This record gives sequence, C-alpha cells and structure tokens, in this order.
Amino acid sequence: MITTTTLPNGVRVITQRVEQMHTIAMGIWVANGSRHESGENNGVAHFIEHLLFKGTARRTARQISLEMDSMGGILNAFTGHEYVCYYAKVLAQFLPRMTDLLSDIFLFSTFPADEIERERKVILQEIKMRDDSPDEAIHDRFHQNFWNASPLGRSILGTAETIGGLGRETIMDYKRSRYRPDDIIISAAGNVNHDELVELIADDFSVISSEWKPDGLSFRPEGGRRIHLNERDLEQTLICMGTRALQQNHPDRYAMHLLTTILGGGMSSRLFQEVREKRGLAYSVHSYVISHADSGALVVYAGTEQKHCREVIDIALSEMVRIKQEPVSQAELDSAREQIKGKLLMSLESSDSLMTRLAKNVIYLGRHQPVEQILGDFDAVTREDLLGVAGRLFDGECLKLEIMGRTEELGLQEESLKL
Repeated sequence: MITTTTLPNGVRVITQRVEQMHTIAMGIWVANGSRHESGENNGVAHFIEHLLFKGTARRTARQISLEMDSMGGILNAFTGHEYVCYYAKVLAQFLPRMTDLLSDIFLFSTFPADEIERERKVILQEIKMRDDSPDEAIHDRFHQNFWNASPLGRSILGTAETIGGLGRETIMDYKRSRYRPDDIIISAAGNVNHDELVELIADDFSVISSEWKPDGLSFRPEGGRRIHLNERDLEQTLICMGTRALQQNHPDRYAMHLLTTILGGGMSSRLFQEVREKRGLAYSVHSYVISHADSGALVVYAGTEQKHCREVIDIALSEMVRIKQEPVSQAELDSAREQIKGKLLMSLESSDSLMTRLAKNVIYLGRHQPVEQILGDFDAVTREDLLGVAGRLFDGECLKLEIMGRTEELGLQEESLKL
C-alpha cells in the first residue's frame, strides 16, 4: 500500500507498507543536485552531503555513528546530478529513533569550521582516488565530455580548485536556499506506518522555507562526432562510446532499455557474445543508459588490448547498425524482456530499493507508477518498436568516443565513427 501526504509548505511524504518485511528504509531526498551548481561552486552539493554527518546541536559526529550502530542499521548518503539523498535502514522497531536521527542531521547540522577543513581534505582524496581508478575515471570523463560545457558535464565531486575555494558561508547559504520544501521528498518503505512517520517528522519539516527559484534548465548534448584520448600507462585500453538517448520520462524508454539489454546488457547480449565469447577480445564489455530529466546517453564500454581497440570499436558500431537495420528475433526480445522484468521484481524484495523507487518516481514522473503498469509497458514493446527507437538513437548525428590507456598510434579519426 502506497500513501502520500504533502505538508503545508510542500514537503512530500510517501510510504509503501510491506508488513512482512522486518526492516524500514527511509530516505530524505532533495531534487537538486550538481547540475544546479555554478562553475564556481561545482561540488558544493556533494560537499554538503559529507558535512551533514559531522555534527548537530544535539549530536557529535561520533555520536551519530554510535547511535546508528546501536540500532544495527545503515546510514549513508549519495549525490547525483539531479538529486541528493540521505538514507537509513533499520529494523522496524527503531523507526522513531531513525527518524529523529535523520531529521536532526538534515535540519540541524552545525557545519563546524574544523570539520569543514577536515572533510575538504577527504573530498580532495576522493577526487584523487577516482582519478587513480581508470574504470571510474573513464565513465566520469565520458559524462563530462558528452555534455561538454553544460552543468550536466561537470563532475559531481567538483575539482580540486572549486573544493578548495568553498567557504563555510557559501556552503551554508547553498543549503539554506537549495534545500527548499518543494524539492524535498521523504520516502520510506518496509514495515512502516504512514501516519506514524508523518507525525514524527511534520513539526520539524513544516517550518522549512526558501525563496530560491530554479532556472528552467534544459540541456541537450551537442551533435557531431568527437574523440577524446586520455593517455595513461595501462595494460588495457578502455573504451566508452555513446550516443544520445531518451530522458527519464520518455514514452519510448521501455523500448530503449530493451534495446540496450539486447545490445550489451548481459552474458547473452550481442556485444558480450561477439567481443568476449567469440573473439576473446575483452573480459568486460557491456552497454548501459545514462538518463536525466531532459536528456540521456546510451553508452558502450569495453576494456581491451591496445592492438584490438579499433576492432572492438568497429564491432560495437556494426552491432549498432545491425540492430537498427534488422529486426531482432522474437526470442531475443522475449529473453531481454524477462531479464529486465526479473531484475525489477527481485529488487522489490528490498526495502531500500522500494524506498528509492518511490522517490525517483516523484522526481522524474511526478506520480507513483505501479509495478504492474511498468511490466505491462515492457510487455507491449514490439520488434517494430525496437527498430524505430534504434533508428532514432543510432542515427549517427551524435557519437562521442572516450579512450583511456596507451592511445599513441591508434590512428582513430572522427570521420571513422559512422553509423
């Protein structure tokens, strides 16, 4: 059972009760992520996410950790391009204590000056850690270069320069203005009583206010073909190649996800079978979708030897061409459909997955979408639908290639990226 309450100031509370579960997962979401930052304060949303765990008027950072551990629960947070989430998962009996802790962190953090400086160093190390991990760095670089100079192209972590320049007042002012009630969603799933949760949070969350108004941001990746080379002394050459995809709420998103699954979504996918199983050119090869509120990218990733780099790229391009020119078999479509549906249904057995789904439905769709409807929409996709979507996504008008490793003498030309 899903229940929604909107507080007088616009904060939304949405719960899904599953009585047979032993746990409750609760998230406080803010539909305002790194894409709403300026170039000068890039990384501030993620910085705030770190700082909210560093002490409140009632709890020190250590007391926050000790209290969650005493409940045997999980407390964490994450920042995306379009949202920030602070979440916890505990046994159902601890709902009042969890709610009090999360509310205290979210509303009453004090941003101690010494903690800001300490956490600044932690984030700078996080940036270095990402850059030292090729598998992470190439996806981050692809995202930055695919959306180029737009805010969607900025790193969620920020840069060493922007993080180094963020002062305490700037950080606090950003939180006061951007954590506005219209953008706050409190979602909870599991063995939760909706009315009890609303009663626990209503007084504190009803007083939030902000006069900041978001710009009507809308970004579309630039067209054309572009290659970015990142020279590194690696044993493998890593490849990320992508084209425009559909936004989160597009009516053809079901066909797009099926298309991506057929292309490179599992061990039976075309890319896995051709690149790994038949030719032995890569251990890891797959495709995935990045989907935002207004745009998206369909990306192919592989790690291979330098001498096979061009061959892997050509295979990926040829499979994109084939899937837009030749109808997939009914068996292939049905297999991809069951793969997606199976993963979706299995995820519903976890209270934290249910909690996340509740919030993202509100952020991207503005409403709850029943699972039965999603399954029905996947069932409704036909082979002809896949051809239509493939023709639109793989039209060759926008194709970006990110390569990391020993890139000398690859001889790649942007003119060779043809679909």
